Amino acid sequence: MTNKQEALEDELKYQKRLNAITNRIHSAKDTNDILLELHGDLLGFFDADRLTIYLVDRAKREIYSKVKTGDEVNEIRVPINYGSLAGFCALSGKLLNIQDVYNNDELKRFDSRLKFDKVWDQRTGYRTKQVLVAPVPYNRYLLGVVQLVNKKGGERFSQSDQSSVLDIAKVLGIAFYKNHTAAQKARPTKFDFLIRNNILTDKVLAEAIYRAKKTRKSVESVLMSDFDVSKDNIGKSLANHFKTRFIPYDDKIPIPGELIKNLKVRFLRNNVFVPLSQSEGKVTVTMENPNDLYARDAISRVIQAKEVEYCVSLREDIFEMIAMFFGVKEQDILNSSGGIEEILGQLEVVEDDEDEGLDGMSEDDSAIVQLVNKTIIDAYNRNASDIHVEPRQGKANVVIRLRIDGACRVYQTIPHTYKRAIISRIKIMSDLDISERRKPQDGKIKFKKFAPLDIELRVATIPTAGQNEDVVMRLLAAGDPIPLDKMGMSQRTYDTLVSLISQPYGIALVVGPTGSGKTTTLHAILGYINKPETKIWTAEDPVEITQEGLRQVQVQPKIGFGFATAMRAFLRADPDVIMVGEMRDQETVSTGIEASLTGHLVFSTLHTNSAPETITRLLDMGMDPFNFADALLGVLAQRLVRTLCKDCKEQYHPAKEEFDLLVRAYSGDFDALGFEYNDDFTLFKAKGCPKCSNTGYRGRTGIYELLEGSDKMKLLIQKKALMEELRAQAFKDGMNSLLQDGIRKVCLGVTDFSQVRKVCIR
Repeated sequence: MTNKQEALEDELKYQKRLNAITNRIHSAKDTNDILLELHGDLLGFFDADRLTIYLVDRAKREIYSKVKTGDEVNEIRVPINYGSLAGFCALSGKLLNIQDVYNNDELKRFDSRLKFDKVWDQRTGYRTKQVLVAPVPYNRYLLGVVQLVNKKGGERFSQSDQSSVLDIAKVLGIAFYKNHTAAQKARPTKFDFLIRNNILTDKVLAEAIYRAKKTRKSVESVLMSDFDVSKDNIGKSLANHFKTRFIPYDDKIPIPGELIKNLKVRFLRNNVFVPLSQSEGKVTVTMENPNDLYARDAISRVIQAKEVEYCVSLREDIFEMIAMFFGVKEQDILNSSGGIEEILGQLEVVEDDEDEGLDGMSEDDSAIVQLVNKTIIDAYNRNASDIHVEPRQGKANVVIRLRIDGACRVYQTIPHTYKRAIISRIKIMSDLDISERRKPQDGKIKFKKFAPLDIELRVATIPTAGQNEDVVMRLLAAGDPIPLDKMGMSQRTYDTLVSLISQPYGIALVVGPTGSGKTTTLHAILGYINKPETKIWTAEDPVEITQEGLRQVQVQPKIGFGFATAMRAFLRADPDVIMVGEMRDQETVSTGIEASLTGHLVFSTLHTNSAPETITRLLDMGMDPFNFADALLGVLAQRLVRTLCKDCKEQYHPAKEEFDLLVRAYSGDFDALGFEYNDDFTLFKAKGCPKCSNTGYRGRTGIYELLEGSDKMKLLIQKKALMEELRAQAFKDGMNSLLQDGIRKVCLGVTDFSQVRKVCIR
């Protein structure tokens, strides 16, 4: 065979291979799947190392990888501009054949503005050299780009390669257009959003549907568990298809007691819907399929409303909402045990005929008992600090709110006819007078007497307008002390505090408003100094945190055993350290100062706004300034701020104006914090995710200011100096204000400035 014949034979084989590839693309029903099967053949045909086929995203003016080899990154997206070879090809519609992409002179032959995007090589460690890039057209439209990388032999891609890639690109253009047209004509499904945005392929969706049928699960749950599709993306797809809101399960959703009181769990599960809220005659219902006319007809029969908003949720999420609202488990539902379903079902509407003395049920009725117990248990499980029971005016429903991480959230609503019965039940549990509705009362609930949960609640009842009574219950859950070095103090504050509490005698105070964490800090301090050789007595109301080695006493003001009485008793019991829960009156303060001057270390709390203000408050109470100055070790003021959720907080580079605002608000030596404005300076902001109930915040941390009882400070106290002078001296002694400590935590990414501003002024 002559050389000419061999060349013709090779060309014929080459053409057959090319025809085989183009024919398979042309005849494929699903171009996405055939390309996944063919990418190996395409690489072999061109003797190339890597292949990427891009599609155009016109909305973002980008091209993104539809098919690619190499698994260093999941997806490649590049802008349609001069900044990359593929982006330039999509912009100009020109074929590029480059011998060395790092040779700028070679790139400039095509266009002086053309650049090679080195980011992908740097990110993956892969070295790109030869590149062949061709546009994928259909008529006058550019649909994508084909890019071949690195000829196996190291030479430039040949003229035959150029011709062949243009032929293949032309066939791909027809196939992409055909697929797009077929998709537009096809019946829309609730997963079209996922297909259109390349989150999954038709083949993957078909496999998920098969597995869902086999396992009797929903397709959505299979996509999330087996194919790593996020709930957020599935929610977007469902909302896009049904043209309504997507509502995921959230354990912080308020229980709509008024809406579900006459509904049965099995009925809701069988029709896969649950009502969520009611506002101004409009009821919000979430369903698995808002287009299900049969289910909507069932809803209209049981929910009487002027307007119903039909939203969409996952089936599993709806079942979780039902279980949460009715206080039952999955197995309980299957066994027809209604749990709170039965409680709410018993709360039938009773018209009270304007008689404020008539209750829908008595306080001893089992439904009311179970309802109050469940509210307390749910509050404990949600880490709530307080429960607010709020009867409204007239025939408006009773609203129950929970305070979680410092913010109140609606828990559930109860028909107005049972407000007296609920309040009376709480009073009975607290040993309060149920007949007294005209003045406030205080009491306690030892909850383990009523349910298998060992917690105490501090109860306060307050008369409100319309002959109503509000109840606020503070949960006092027993717990272990937090180590002092885990309290989030600055190094200066921590070192100074440790030095103060290591003294053999004197008085140290922790101050702040109610709920600012004073007791937690005191127990952290006691935990630090709690040694076998130290005798520590505590007087508390109530004893919330227990520590081995402490002798803890519960005061009983009703029988005359208050803080001052307890302290005098401690002085006869050989103490080294005395902790008093609160200095409420002059007698307690005087006794504490006397104890500190007779060789004892005394700790207590006070309700004041700042450390310097505490000194003037105590002097105004009549304390002897000389004795007080001698006794004082220091005053620690604190607040609790909400912390950003660690799972979703977003890092960002703030504008110079925002940085300057922090510096101005700090009003001190900001440079000492070690932060300066440059390109590397970043802050964090709230975003929201399921773990933080889409608030962007989860948990709280303390901010502190510590006034030290220095010699100069003691001299000012003896002179009864003004608070401004005390404050100025405290700063000279090294104190950072609450606001300054808050700004430090903003710069550290723990919280944001809006949360700091909510709890402190300056």
